[in-house]
Amino acid sequence: MPSKKQLSSAALRSRNHTEREISLHGYQVEAIKLMVKEPACGLFMDPGLGKTLCTYSAFDTLRAAKAVRTMLVVAPLRPAMETWPAELAKWGFPYSLAILHGAKKEKSLLHRSDVYVINYEGLDWLFAAMFKYKLTFDMLVFDESSKLRNTRTLRFKLIKHNLNSFKRRYILTGTPAPNGLENLFGQLYVLDGGRRLGQYITHFRREFFDQDMYLPFPKYTIKAGAAEKIHDKIKDIVYRADDSVLDLPKKVDVTRQVVLPKAARLVYDDIENNLIAQIDDHTVYAANAGVATQKLRQIVNGGLYLDNNPDQWKKLHNAKTEHTLELLDELEGKPTIVAYEFHHDRDRLLEAIGHDTPYLGGGVSPKRGHEIQEAWNKGDIPVLLGQPSSMAHGLNLQGAGRAVIWHSLTWDYENYYQLIKRIWRQGQRHRVFIYHLVGKDTVDEAIMEALARKAGTQKDFFNAVINYLKRRKS
Repeated sequence: MPSKKQLSSAALRSRNHTEREISLHGYQVEAIKLMVKEPACGLFMDPGLGKTLCTYSAFDTLRAAKAVRTMLVVAPLRPAMETWPAELAKWGFPYSLAILHGAKKEKSLLHRSDVYVINYEGLDWLFAAMFKYKLTFDMLVFDESSKLRNTRTLRFKLIKHNLNSFKRRYILTGTPAPNGLENLFGQLYVLDGGRRLGQYITHFRREFFDQDMYLPFPKYTIKAGAAEKIHDKIKDIVYRADDSVLDLPKKVDVTRQVVLPKAARLVYDDIENNLIAQIDDHTVYAANAGVATQKLRQIVNGGLYLDNNPDQWKKLHNAKTEHTLELLDELEGKPTIVAYEFHHDRDRLLEAIGHDTPYLGGGVSPKRGHEIQEAWNKGDIPVLLGQPSSMAHGLNLQGAGRAVIWHSLTWDYENYYQLIKRIWRQGQRHRVFIYHLVGKDTVDEAIMEALARKAGTQKDFFNAVINYLKRRKS
């Protein structure tokens, strides 16, 4: 194993070369230096700040110092299929890359490469194959590591069991704690095996959080002074960079209030009143409350699935659709993303804007998604419909994007923030407008409250709904 002095020397040589060839920013150089110095660390950098470039540069440096030979990258499907291969080619690093996905993934695994990329859903297969063929990787990278926040999943247990198979481990994310600092535990455990935040999440919660036992979902509130203690414990292996390091154009947030038509309001109030009555009688449970709030969100948007059948839905109103059309007219052709949640939201928008309007969401193949991204960045697409859960990671849309219209609000802060960062990021030269269509006196107000608190899990959203319903009742 090379000494720290050798690594430092290699980093300097690589850094000088990289700066001359690639023109790294100062904050990127600092991130690379930390990755070279520490065998395990995290880059908490906002989308668009170059986490992928920093990782390839650190790998390049470590390879030159003979500290590593291979790198395994675990990423969501779209970044795995598109971003990591594209960035490798873009910056000209001289390494071979294998994507471990699809029918030929085992053949790709056994063919010697420098970089291997796999999506999170393929980890169980990969660890079994590593054991079967006695394979090892020197460097492990988790892209969008907030996916490790749930320590109860089989995915996390598999990772935990195999951590010692890797010499170096790194996590990359722009939203390390979208639901609060509680989400840091799993990510930091991957780096240090529990040395900084403890071996067990129950102990971590007990030390740093208070729990409200009287809500349908457990709610953990950070104790006074605990945030500073957590940050102090992890600061030596985490590098944080946000938009302040760049001279980004201004982002303008606008809220448009939408009044439900009378008929839709009656349907909405009937479901909401039943939920209020349940809460008042203290018989509400996560399942039935979740179903009720899901229906409320659909009604506000303008449609409703029949008998929870995704293939059958009823159109209730066009209020949000009409507001969307008005905003598109106001934007006068500026390339705009219209965010939708449910498939019937998409179908109504396609009916109003035009059935040839492209969209990125469920059912769109990676190939088609790449074609749409290319056309969008060339300025060939004036309106793009997007489902936040499908667009949150791995897309660079700032080439032409000027605005986002939230036709359908999402309570998931990570998806909300990440979608906005598809266009408001490095390379954007114009002011960006973010419009929120909020149903008056509806669950939309609870969603905006949850987003304002940077909450992002169903329990946070449901707690916001409880508060909203109590206000409505009073």
